[in-house]
Amino acid sequence: MSVIYILLTVSVIVGVTFFVIFIIAVRSGQYDDDYTPSVRMLFEDELVKEKPNTSIQTKTD
Repeated sequence: MSVIYILLTVSVIVGVTFFVIFIIAVRSGQYDDDYTPSVRMLFEDELVKEKPNTSIQTKTD
């Protein structure tokens, strides 16, 4: 039973440590994207699908 308490304590410490490191990285600007906004205008926003050329055939007698 004491092993569960040790594992639980260690896992909580590891989780909190990773969370604190993540928060520090976000605040320092590690995940800021400086490259994409400069090239975003070169790409199309969405693909435009062309309408298929459908012709309606009528039956003539």
